[in-house]
Amino acid sequence: MFRRTLALALAAVAAAGLATAAAGAGWRDVLDTPAVKTPLATRALVNGLARAGDRLVAVGQRGHVLLSDDQGRTWSQASVPVSSDLVAVAFASATQGWAVGHDGVVLRSVDAGATWTRVLDGHQAGALLLEHAKREAANAPAGDKAAAALLKEAERFAAQGAENPFLDIAFEDEKNGTLVGAFGLLFRTTDGGTTWTPWLHLDANPQGLHFYAVRAVAGEVYVAGEQGLLLKLDRASGRLKPLELPYKGTLFGVVGNARALLVHGLRGTLLRSTDQGRSWQPVATGLQVGLTASAVDASGRFVVVSQAGHVLVSDDDGASFKAAKVERAVPAAAVLTVGKAGVVVGGPRGVAAQALQ
Repeated sequence: MFRRTLALALAAVAAAGLATAAAGAGWRDVLDTPAVKTPLATRALVNGLARAGDRLVAVGQRGHVLLSDDQGRTWSQASVPVSSDLVAVAFASATQGWAVGHDGVVLRSVDAGATWTRVLDGHQAGALLLEHAKREAANAPAGDKAAAALLKEAERFAAQGAENPFLDIAFEDEKNGTLVGAFGLLFRTTDGGTTWTPWLHLDANPQGLHFYAVRAVAGEVYVAGEQGLLLKLDRASGRLKPLELPYKGTLFGVVGNARALLVHGLRGTLLRSTDQGRSWQPVATGLQVGLTASAVDASGRFVVVSQAGHVLVSDDDGASFKAAKVERAVPAAAVLTVGKAGVVVGGPRGVAAQALQ
């Protein structure tokens, strides 16, 4: 039984690597140490996949960023200024991309992933949180409990420095994006990432549960996490509001189109909504393992993958799924669809393209 989510559990794999890197010549801060280019990067842990136009971009262990311009058959390695483990990647356009991960790192690319710049880290994020909370407390009525709770939480984050990871990022367009992480970390930008505003909504997540996924689907923004927590951006109030699910386990992902919204998580759980999250129906998967990643392509094909290497495919907007045969089942942390009958899968064994049968 899982006691931590996939993203945080995989972080333990990198701990040994960080200790090794610290030995010998002396410890160096991973935030100031560029990722090492190595031919073994395609076989190391890959946590996230995204498209930058026709290019595929993969991110993973020790700051590795991999690029493919031939649908995942071959990969090259990008220049990255940090060696922090990267967990997720997203592109707001064919050229503008973002990668996030441990140590509170946020990277930006403006050349389709070829090079990256650090724009935020855990130290800076903690300072932003504390500054925001102090302003809220100064403007709140005397004795306001919500403002006091926010300030206390911000002080805790700031004191921890670069300890907490960001776990996902999504952009609705080139200007508006959402950044989520451990213990309820949440930031928003409305200027293309020039500035990031803390969004600790303690009313929506009073326990400070981890957020593992954020997605923009059909004009709406959804955030998923532990204990069946699913939030939706309410544009009228400008706040995140909880959606009620018939499931209280960890959610690893959100995927959808204009016709259907799906969330997935532990023990083969897959839920579907056709009314933007107001009601939900379970979708049979026949699995009892974690469903760790998902994707939907332009033709409407949904793909969901598992930690054990299963690949589930739907051609009816997620109403039903069939298990596809693959050349070699590999544990999956990320997936993209390619071509008419293929996927690229990333996970503990690296990244590889697979034909579906």
